[in-house]
Amino acid sequence: MNISQAITTQLANSSWIRRMFEEGARMKQERGAENVYDFTLGNPDVEPPAQVLQALQRVVAAGLPNAHGYMPNPGFPLVRQAVARQLRRETGLPFDAEDIFMTVGSAGACNVILKSILDPGDEVIVLMPCFSEYRFYISNHAGRMVPVETGADFLPDIDRIAAAITPRTRAIILNTPNNPTGRVYPASVLRDLNSLLAGCDHEILVISDEPYKHLVFDGKSQPEVASLIANTAICNSWSKSQALPGERIGYLALSPLVRDRTALRAACAFTNRILGFINAPALWQLVELQAMESTVDVSGYERKRDLLCDSLTAAGYDVRKPEGTFYVFMKTPIADDIAFVRLLAKEGVLGVPGAGFGRAGYLRLSLTVPEEMIRKSIPGFAAALQAVAAASV
Repeated sequence: MNISQAITTQLANSSWIRRMFEEGARMKQERGAENVYDFTLGNPDVEPPAQVLQALQRVVAAGLPNAHGYMPNPGFPLVRQAVARQLRRETGLPFDAEDIFMTVGSAGACNVILKSILDPGDEVIVLMPCFSEYRFYISNHAGRMVPVETGADFLPDIDRIAAAITPRTRAIILNTPNNPTGRVYPASVLRDLNSLLAGCDHEILVISDEPYKHLVFDGKSQPEVASLIANTAICNSWSKSQALPGERIGYLALSPLVRDRTALRAACAFTNRILGFINAPALWQLVELQAMESTVDVSGYERKRDLLCDSLTAAGYDVRKPEGTFYVFMKTPIADDIAFVRLLAKEGVLGVPGAGFGRAGYLRLSLTVPEEMIRKSIPGFAAALQAVAAASV
């Protein structure tokens, strides 16, 4: 059976994250799992909050009628009302249940909104480095990704964004806290972006992908994108904040400030159906009705951030501590990050090259690993750095 040329090309450029994860599985078989230090996959290593598991038990035990059946495509009305209430509290905006669409994770939400707004050849600006799947989400719906570099500090560069806008620009994807960099975009930058978009001669939607919104360190919080940028669609999930990536439960929310959102509401309800999701998992909608404000304890990730970053800095690496997410995005000691990843792999340490996110010369490490593994991995990091120094002599 022949497969499409588009998919053939995409497979060739597919995610470095998965590629390195599969390499890790092979190495564990060869060396033993205890001798491989795998920092590749952002798969939460903590259990969901007790409130979530208790809510799951209650929902299953209750035997509610139609708990496993179809509901309106956007989701159970009571759940959408609860999400709208939460967003009203968080943003100060008058979200309504009709603005909410329960989705198969934040990835599902991204695809629903992109399908709803893109015609073939329409452009979507994506800030680099970025979550590698965005390129595929956009091409899924015949759009064209327009990469725009962030600054050396990984913050959006308003002038570069302005230069990238064309009459075909339909949307900009923001991801803050950011995967892979861990940067939290400050309110001042978001306000500047809103001012830029307000001056454009056509509507440009900001798609705010927010699965890490509640994973922010040092007692800080993520400024509310929808409160600061008028034309915003929020894509969110509980995958990271509640350690539930395998349950695929999230939502899409259209800001009350989006113009002509009545038509966009209808489009999103329709695309949620025709993309094959039909509706978000019924059982987990009912669980979130009781537990949507619960989050994992971020102090564990913060402690591992400090352990890894401080240890790598002491070993001689150039490392910037992330402000949020559960990733460290550090400079590689040589410009060829892929070559350095191979050096690390010889020492049993696995990370994802920055090239996989659109920024060569960097390496992403996931903090979703045991603290003891971090400690045991540091000699491997040090040995790789020594190999670089020896090769340069």
